[in-house]
Amino acid sequence: MEGELLYPELSYELVGLAFNVYNRLGFGYQEKYYQRAYEMELLDRKKLYKKEQKCVLMYNGRRMGRYFIDFVVQNKIVIELKVANGFYLQHYKQVKGYLKATRLRLGIIIIFTKNGIKSKRVAN
Repeated sequence: MEGELLYPELSYELVGLAFNVYNRLGFGYQEKYYQRAYEMELLDRKKLYKKEQKCVLMYNGRRMGRYFIDFVVQNKIVIELKVANGFYLQHYKQVKGYLKATRLRLGIIIIFTKNGIKSKRVAN
């Protein structure tokens, strides 16, 4: 349905987990540490997820590349975590590529900034 908000409750919860991480860690760590803490939040809430899910890109039956997606939660939502000052076009393009390759409908870019958490939904 046009204009339908995809997975609103799950999306809200997943962004909330990033706020939990930020509230406990604060700003100033490398992305990998935020990813580890985010994974702990997913585990604590018993969420079904895949971390660094490998996605192989094929062309004419041959492998031409691969992606490693930060998290795919409940086989519905791609989560991409970043440490940045803001959203960049490359973040959006990266998640759009993940969605196209996996045929999932929703991705969420979550950035950790010195001023807190920001998130952006990306629909396919």
